[in-house]
Amino acid sequence: MCYLFLYLTVCNLFIFSCVIGIANMSTPPSDMVLIAQVLQGKQQAFAVLVDRYRNMVFTVAYRLVNNREDAEELAQSTFVKAYRSLADYRGDAKFSTWLYTIVNSLGLSFLRKKKFEALSLSNEKVQVVADGVGGGFSANTIEVKSKVQMVQKAMGMLSSDDAQVLTLFYQAEQSLEEIGRIMGIDPNTAKVKLHRARGRMKKILEIKFSHELVHL
Repeated sequence: MCYLFLYLTVCNLFIFSCVIGIANMSTPPSDMVLIAQVLQGKQQAFAVLVDRYRNMVFTVAYRLVNNREDAEELAQSTFVKAYRSLADYRGDAKFSTWLYTIVNSLGLSFLRKKKFEALSLSNEKVQVVADGVGGGFSANTIEVKSKVQMVQKAMGMLSSDDAQVLTLFYQAEQSLEEIGRIMGIDPNTAKVKLHRARGRMKKILEIKFSHELVHL
């Protein structure tokens, strides 16, 4: 019963965050200030955090489950868990990194339960990934829509580690240090993994999609 009440409360905050405006704040409060306010009982401060990160959380969730309804449910579950665990957040990593860890963990559990694996990028970030890994594949020669389709297919051909490190760097915009924290590796190893993942992504695009590139 308590969990249901908490879930409904956070869901209401999630909805509230979609309509609140922060434009009147000349200097938006930092994540740590908002977290402190939440811990003091100011629930609306959590709505500001939700508003700040809901797009990122939803995008990562959608990349994992490849279904809008499931991604929305996963995003809400992420913020419910974050709300319940907020007192455990110590600030040794960015709040966005902490949130990513939660949504990634919940998403992998969801996939294991459903017994399927789907890796995808949102249309908003997929062009950045293609430009970052594709070398000469510029927006002048490849239409954005075609890029989206090719990169989505190529991501599905990568290992989960490769897809994760590319998503973290290009989509979630995490630094190598933050990627290292999430993946449990040091920054240098994260840099090597990112370099190799980009190389494998480029090779897939060149080999598997050469015909599409020629005819675009």
